[in-house]
Amino acid sequence: MTTLSPYDSLSPVTQAAYRAKAAAAGLAPLPRADKDDALLAVADALEVRTAEIVAANARDVAKARENGTSESVVDRLTLTPERVRAIAADVRDVAKLPDPVGEVVRGNTLPNGIDLRQVRVPLGVVGIIYEARPNVTVDAAALCLKSGNAVLLRGSASAYESNTALVRVIRDAVGGAGLPADAVQLVPGESRESVRELMRARGLVDVLIPRGGASLIQTVVSESTVPVIETGTGNCHVYVDADADIDMAIDILVNSKAQRVSVCNAAETLLVHQDIAAAFLPRALDALAEAGVTVHADPRVLAHAEGTKATVVEAVPEDWETEYLSYDIAAAVVDSLDKAVEHIRLWSSGHTEAIVTTSQQAARRFTRLVDSTTVAVNASTRFTDGGQFGFGAEIGISTQKLHARGPMGLPELTSTKYIVTGDGHVRP
Repeated sequence: MTTLSPYDSLSPVTQAAYRAKAAAAGLAPLPRADKDDALLAVADALEVRTAEIVAANARDVAKARENGTSESVVDRLTLTPERVRAIAADVRDVAKLPDPVGEVVRGNTLPNGIDLRQVRVPLGVVGIIYEARPNVTVDAAALCLKSGNAVLLRGSASAYESNTALVRVIRDAVGGAGLPADAVQLVPGESRESVRELMRARGLVDVLIPRGGASLIQTVVSESTVPVIETGTGNCHVYVDADADIDMAIDILVNSKAQRVSVCNAAETLLVHQDIAAAFLPRALDALAEAGVTVHADPRVLAHAEGTKATVVEAVPEDWETEYLSYDIAAAVVDSLDKAVEHIRLWSSGHTEAIVTTSQQAARRFTRLVDSTTVAVNASTRFTDGGQFGFGAEIGISTQKLHARGPMGLPELTSTKYIVTGDGHVRP
């Protein structure tokens, strides 16, 4: 007679969560060497099985184009052999990073002789809900494995074939390295119901991290009973100060906007101090035109567009809050640095803001007044990235203020516990 598991009557999503919880318990005490060996096995497997991954991805891309998906989204979805190699290299970089688990955050001997230590421990089971970026599948799996967490991956239906292939490769490599394969799972199902189940798996899933557009993030934050680390949209600003070096400002602006438009750290708004507008804007508009960018301009920017090559349209109020993820940028002239800060406070998503200036006083004031996860001085907004910051692949960029803020690397995937060591101590 067949004996039924107590979990057999549960939904596939709940069963996956129970398996992840068991896998997390097995991962938590593992030494760094075991986790690093598994990560290196994953990187090797990604390269060996690149053709399988790219073929699955091609089916997703073809379907996306048939459905009329924008090219910026298709770009996020696409995996090429070169991109797969880069993803594998990122996994190897994660393996090289220090293991945060067991790190003593603080510790001391209390007056009564008790030894007290606060140490980093894995979060447990991490759920990731994300849109059409299959590289997130590998980034999340690698970071969670390194930090001793099990991960439940729920990508969008548009990347289902890609994610299925990637998770298959990862699980084979992880299991082959002697770690529990259930430490990495694709959440069963393609319907919204599977997402709702994941969001309500409190007690099985320890934290959810949404990665995607504003609608996805707001849905997860509003409807989840599982604690959420909120990753925000990227309405990022470049402010060109009165004392800016114009050549530098143009380079930073074009890189921030057009180096890759489909990412959250691409600039979406340009603010220009009135004192430099006449010298800066005609050249900047031409440079943006050469990069293929359409400018959504306020009247003061429009006044400088005549005679340039720019494609310029009149800005409407919605432009100031829009994360375009395309070759579009909003642009306005402001009366002062403080007016630029006022604009950013009103419209920014709190992701990344940049100032271009030769004035140390202006730079200091801007960095003090702007309350975003990252404030760049004379540098592109595109540097807000876990890899660029030296964290390895990131799990996301948190725009909230609890637990984690900014690019989230390995330490942000841990919690802490206190270890109290006495010698027969009892409390009087």
